[in-house]
Amino acid sequence: MDYLSREQIINELQKPLPAYMNQYGIDDIGIFEEEGEDDLYFMGYTINKEGKTYHIHSPYRKGDDGGLTPAKAEWTVESDEPDKKDLQGYQDIESALREI
Repeated sequence: MDYLSREQIINELQKPLPAYMNQYGIDDIGIFEEEGEDDLYFMGYTINKEGKTYHIHSPYRKGDDGGLTPAKAEWTVESDEPDKKDLQGYQDIESALREI
């Protein structure tokens, strides 16, 4: 399993930000990070669109040295709206972005 540093993943996530903003009508976008249980770590985007906030992320496993490797090739969309359920199972970020 190949492990990448947190910084390498952030750099890869940042490259398409301007294109995502233009293509999907996003008002603001930034990097999302969250420690999960055990060795899980979530990385992706925090997005503001039409007055709503979303967290779109993918799971990673954290190695003993702090490196990260994808846990599964799946994206989840979380809304800040309390009544909205998380939407899971997107195979790529573009599918998740189209959902919002």
